[in-house]
Amino acid sequence: MNEIETKLGLIRQLLPIHGLAAVRLRGVDWFAWATGGGSSVIILSDEAGVAEVLVTAQAALVLTDTIEEDRMRAEEIPAAYAVWAAPWQDLAARERHVREVVGDGKVASDRPAAGEQDLPAALVAAKRRLLPAEIERYRRLAAQTASAVSEVMTAARPEWSERALAGAAAEALWSRGIDPTLTLTGGERRLPLYGHITPTAERLGGRAMLVVCARGHGLYANMTRFVQFRAPDAEERGRMAAVARIESAAWAASRVGATLGDVYATLERAYAEAGRPDAIRRLHQGGTTGYLSREVVARPGVATRIEANTALAWNPSLTAVKIEDTILVGEHGLEILTVDPTWPTEQVDGRARPLALEAF
Repeated sequence: MNEIETKLGLIRQLLPIHGLAAVRLRGVDWFAWATGGGSSVIILSDEAGVAEVLVTAQAALVLTDTIEEDRMRAEEIPAAYAVWAAPWQDLAARERHVREVVGDGKVASDRPAAGEQDLPAALVAAKRRLLPAEIERYRRLAAQTASAVSEVMTAARPEWSERALAGAAAEALWSRGIDPTLTLTGGERRLPLYGHITPTAERLGGRAMLVVCARGHGLYANMTRFVQFRAPDAEERGRMAAVARIESAAWAASRVGATLGDVYATLERAYAEAGRPDAIRRLHQGGTTGYLSREVVARPGVATRIEANTALAWNPSLTAVKIEDTILVGEHGLEILTVDPTWPTEQVDGRARPLALEAF
């Protein structure tokens, strides 16, 4: 059974269990999941795109308007789906068609409108468990993203502005067909000041950080890298080593069956052992990823379980330093996805972890 058949089969299996006539998927994340990586995105920041998916026991439809119809048929939609389109001027036509299809039956949605209900929890959990075809797409996306980041950080210069670094990253991702949904950059002066460092016109100076959340086929590759234009001092080296140890503790705790709350508790202990117990409050620590940059963020007591073939992105940080890659939890351990073999690394508990690129 292929990816789309598996997903449609799961939805249809859940319909009678939950007394549903249909499942309606509006978010760009769910659209990509249901269509095997198709895109309903026009405006990058939109959470709901220009098309949605409607699945009943008999039908699998993509609902859109006449502006998008031809492109959807030609480029975004697998053969299992039929495309229904209404004139863009007729805002009520889609709802009328949905009523014709489902009648008075109950509808569940990721973004419920009036009279609809939330998606079954089993379907939400299934979205986090990646199928073999999704894993292969993820590996390609992550490798391309890591290559783009390496390309940009190798080219960066201390006189560049933070915005120039962000722009170069966006260009490198776009050129590979990847959406640059987030590009954060920080230069030497601003790195110690903030958790999320949005780009400004300020020059980079002695060191710089690039963070990307890169979307391809609906999936997100998340990673952080640093470049040094001067030798790091002893304090910086100490913080970089400490944050790598904190990450290693989180990865060791990221086992099948563990909860995100379990991993958060491990992170709390790791920060304390590093002598910086309060640093965990400065920035969220990450969580599950996949069709969102973070599907579920880890917090104390969060009961979301890590299942086999779940993607994670942890991003522990200390003052002016941070570490982040996208990983896949398998039955037999972790796979680091965002890897460029040309990037300098060191071994931390048996895994190659990124160093700062030295450009001095």
